Amino acid sequence: MAVYTEVPDDDLAAFVAEYDIGRVLSCKGIAEGVENSNYLLQTENGNFILTLYERRVDESDLPYFLGLMAHLADKGLPCPTPTLGRDGRALRRLCGRPAAIVTFLPGVWHRRVGSDDTGQLGTALADMHVKGMDFPLQRPNSLSVESWRPLFAQSRERAHEVLPDLAEELEAELDHLEAAWPTCARLQLPTGNIHADLFPDNVFFLGERLSGLIDFYFACTDFLCYDLGVCLNAWCFEPDTSFNITKARLMFAGYRGVRELARDEMEVMPLMARGSAMRFLLTRLYDWLHRPEGAMVTPKDPLEYVRKLRFHQRVGSAAAYGLD
Repeated sequence: MAVYTEVPDDDLAAFVAEYDIGRVLSCKGIAEGVENSNYLLQTENGNFILTLYERRVDESDLPYFLGLMAHLADKGLPCPTPTLGRDGRALRRLCGRPAAIVTFLPGVWHRRVGSDDTGQLGTALADMHVKGMDFPLQRPNSLSVESWRPLFAQSRERAHEVLPDLAEELEAELDHLEAAWPTCARLQLPTGNIHADLFPDNVFFLGERLSGLIDFYFACTDFLCYDLGVCLNAWCFEPDTSFNITKARLMFAGYRGVRELARDEMEVMPLMARGSAMRFLLTRLYDWLHRPEGAMVTPKDPLEYVRKLRFHQRVGSAAAYGLD
């Protein structure tokens, strides 16, 4: 979450008047995250999240994102629900941007991830995968292996500003990933609707219990085990980037308590971890080198994912993640 587009009071009032949620009482920008403009909106009927979609979000993808959230919420997954206007539509425009209002999900994210948190995360992720199986829409992963080299090309000439010889290191890793990734298709790994961005700040807790998942704007149809690779990177490393195998074991145990993993899914986990590390390294690298002027956003350090990628490059099998 972040704020790129400021919304004038009169425009906001006119926009909210399209809904049956009462008058605006307050609207405060949310500074966390990097993709869209987000506001905590308080009206006479309660709290909501207002999102203006920017940057990497393709407007044609929004019916998928909003529809998936509505589907999962209807199935009982705790996640935001798109709010419909009087005309029955969830999506409209504000300040020249596509925009929507979703319900406010109570809870806070844990800035210090505990081992019990990762077990609950695994359970919630598997629950989302199962509940999303019968969602009728699909969306290819626009940030999968085919996109990584073109994305890298946008930062290659300045990569040395982040780390000497980083461009050469990433070129070699892309060669490996592009050669290895077709194996996943040949194995016919289970696919479905995945979150693809389930970092700790997208998972809410009330006290010590997981209360919901948010921010589905990278969701897509891809290998289910790729989502575990994303979470392995996001949840199972300590602040000094050392790997915590206990957290990984608990995450996988929580997941497998709801949905069992196929043997092929376990065997490709090192590749999924390397691929997801590359994806976030490249988007962080781009954001670090192309900071928008005046935006209320703090880009995330790409070096964190350089270190994680190097760890996965040394992994020989899924057993290194506590998965067997």
